[in-house]
Amino acid sequence: MKTEKDLKKIVKDKYSKIATQDKTVNASSCCGSTNSTNKVYSIMMEDYSETNGYVEDADLGLGCGLPTQFAKIEEGDTVIDLGSGAGNDCFVARHETGRFGKVIGVDFTSEMINKARTNAEKLGYNNVEFREGDIDNMPVNDNVADVIVSNCVLNLVPNKSKVINEIFRVLKPGGHFSISDIVLVGELPKVLRDDAEMYVGCVAGAIQKNEYLNHIKEAGFKNITIQKEKIISIPEDILITYLSKDEIKEYVSGEVGIFSITVYAEKLGNFKQKPNLKLSELESNSTSCCSSETNCC
Repeated sequence: MKTEKDLKKIVKDKYSKIATQDKTVNASSCCGSTNSTNKVYSIMMEDYSETNGYVEDADLGLGCGLPTQFAKIEEGDTVIDLGSGAGNDCFVARHETGRFGKVIGVDFTSEMINKARTNAEKLGYNNVEFREGDIDNMPVNDNVADVIVSNCVLNLVPNKSKVINEIFRVLKPGGHFSISDIVLVGELPKVLRDDAEMYVGCVAGAIQKNEYLNHIKEAGFKNITIQKEKIISIPEDILITYLSKDEIKEYVSGEVGIFSITVYAEKLGNFKQKPNLKLSELESNSTSCCSSETNCC
């Protein structure tokens, strides 16, 4: 049985490879995994191309939802994207939060971080940064984010409750998250659950829907809402790699369901209203932060 460390290494190796692949290769199977298939499937991926802030070079054809569409990001917000990849959701979030907001992407593969930083530099965004680190131990201080988003990433982390507790820690009181992920209703066949390729493909690492929502509740979040839900069907030319024809027939006719959900929740508490400052006001402020009056330096 693979350990948590083993699973993380599998994911890291695969997504490092994905960072250097063409988008059509990434989209050829579930969540960008590298299973061989004779057609290009987009069985989980949502179309970002009509979304404000979309950057084609940052879209690797991964993900299972559009969390930024439901994230209620306001101008001036600090937004964190977990598993930020090449920066796709970060750049969409930056469009919403504007030049006075801040966006932080966290990813644990150096190849993805480098690709995202290159994209940000091309765009000239100086308020979007990318930090290398694990999302179950984020390189971020407490109470930093107004909004957290993530797209089909938590299912790749063995200890999901630890990630959700980290989200609670990093959010400001009054902050919220919108996360798209894969969950199950019913049990996957054991051969699928145990396969590393299906784990990287966002399926084998998924947990039961009720368990997922319970982790969120137990972390202290309130007003938990499923904003969108859709069923995911694994194509037969992928299933045939793992199951016999009789097993496929039994699986398809069974009660197991694989779902993409976008879930929203809030960290209750008071928060300071963000000031509506204009750049001209900042520039014309007669009191310098390093003046003798302020002593703040």
